[in-house]
Amino acid sequence: MTSIVSYNVNGIRAAIRKGFLEWLDTEQPDVLCLQETKIDASLTQAIAQQITGYHCYWVCAEKKGYSGVAILSKVQPKHVEYGCGIEKYDREGRFIRADFDDFSVLSVYFPSGSRGTERQLFKDQFIIDFQAYIDEVKQTVPKLIISGDINIVHKPIDIHDPVRNKNTSGFLVHEREWITQFLDSGFKDSFRLHNQEAEQYSWWSYRANSRARNKGWRIDYHFIANALESECIGASILNDIVHSDHCPIKVVFT
Repeated sequence: MTSIVSYNVNGIRAAIRKGFLEWLDTEQPDVLCLQETKIDASLTQAIAQQITGYHCYWVCAEKKGYSGVAILSKVQPKHVEYGCGIEKYDREGRFIRADFDDFSVLSVYFPSGSRGTERQLFKDQFIIDFQAYIDEVKQTVPKLIISGDINIVHKPIDIHDPVRNKNTSGFLVHEREWITQFLDSGFKDSFRLHNQEAEQYSWWSYRANSRARNKGWRIDYHFIANALESECIGASILNDIVHSDHCPIKVVFT
């Protein structure tokens, strides 16, 4: 079996202080995709030296303390693709892909639109460009797993208060419709292949004791290519793991 975990750590150094390395030593996924590492390139080697048993690959944002993605893998990939080739996104450290013998994994961090109109417009363009980028990638990478913080809730079942949040970035109609059409283009939401229950979330605001009250959003996903559906034997949300305002999500293949 192969296990892949995705985790928005909201700062890898902060997560390490909260026990991230001890958790990783226990969980031992075959591949770990990280988002919001919030480190610059000068710090990646020092962080990697603290992580035993993994090959570590990083893409950092130009802006310090912002964004950043990584892939940690027990097996050395055949190839690692840094960035997506679109400068305005690569400056923000949002893409890294690792290709293995039987599959490829993309760790991705979608922009948030919650900080105003300008960033919402940036996000709206990002999702258009992301579709075009993936359409091209899957021509040569058919068994693709897209793991990360998508910053969009797909359906009302995936958010604690769909009525009050109907006009909130991350739950806007056009964003949710985008996920539907993206899945229709050749992917499955791996979690919903195995779990149809409500109140299953991967992110909680730090405000109003939201996590303890389970007032959350499911915005982290493993989107798997249709060609991998028969090999996907489990998917779960590890909501008891607390190093971040997100929790890890896991998918398992034969």
